[in-house]
Amino acid sequence: MNGKNTKVVIVGAGNVGAAAAFSIVQQGLCDEVVLIDQNKEKAEGEALDLRHSIFFMSRNVRVRAGNYRDCEDADIAVITASAPMDPNSDDRLKMLEMSERIMESIVGSIMENHFSGILLVVSNPVDIMTYYAWKLSGLPKNQVIGSGTALDTARMAGSVAELFEVDARSVDIYVIGEHGDSETVCWNSAAVGGKNLIDVMQDNSQRTGAMTPEELRKATVQAGWEVFHRKGNTSFGIAASVTSIVKAILFDENRIYPVTVYLEGEYGLRDVYISVPTIINRTGAKEIVEIKLTEEEQRNLEVSVNIVKSYYKGL
Repeated sequence: MNGKNTKVVIVGAGNVGAAAAFSIVQQGLCDEVVLIDQNKEKAEGEALDLRHSIFFMSRNVRVRAGNYRDCEDADIAVITASAPMDPNSDDRLKMLEMSERIMESIVGSIMENHFSGILLVVSNPVDIMTYYAWKLSGLPKNQVIGSGTALDTARMAGSVAELFEVDARSVDIYVIGEHGDSETVCWNSAAVGGKNLIDVMQDNSQRTGAMTPEELRKATVQAGWEVFHRKGNTSFGIAASVTSIVKAILFDENRIYPVTVYLEGEYGLRDVYISVPTIINRTGAKEIVEIKLTEEEQRNLEVSVNIVKSYYKGL
């Protein structure tokens, strides 16, 4: 970390924003966390509750409710506020119109206060909203990142780990593309303990049974909805994902995560924000990692990109 005090502003004090704030405070990642919400009482309540937890933490992080003026010297602004999810729908794209208006208001307010840090977009539909936030902000492309498929990747790794009874951190796999139905998996490079995942599945058919790679992918797509339909929201998983990205930025880790970034020729794609493995450090998206895809994986990624880009005209 650099020598100056570090500040993370979280816009949206709902389930995701509050959980992310708690996770960041618990790990002591910065000097100050500021919560901003249209419901000021909610932001004040969450900040107060978080301050009551500091006694039990490893570091005395300052936590308070604030306003958009706090963005001027913030290192990272995390946008979690978005339109409410429809409990009767499994389509994140239906949130687009309302989320668009919310994003316009938030990014406009952030940039009016001379923000020059890293903008981390979590609001769904995240790939489209990240592109829109970049257009609205005028910030360099490396300074606008979406949470993308980092959580989807963790879910996939967890499913594979359960299948073969190993630690999820021993599974090397990436889910890329849209954070949604069209996301695809880099099966060609996926491995468990250095061994190609497809080979592992074939060599351990007694464990995998009838499970196929496509069924694993579909289960990953549905995982978030499984949580949402049971508890009404998803918060802990995405909060942990956000915290890891925040840590990679503040601690200049050069850590690789699949996040939503702007492509200018990588993977043969241009003018699109989509989730691919990216080196993350204090500059934001330092460098995009181009994994060698099979022809089928490339086609799947292009399908995903075309779906996302089809919504750009309406922004």
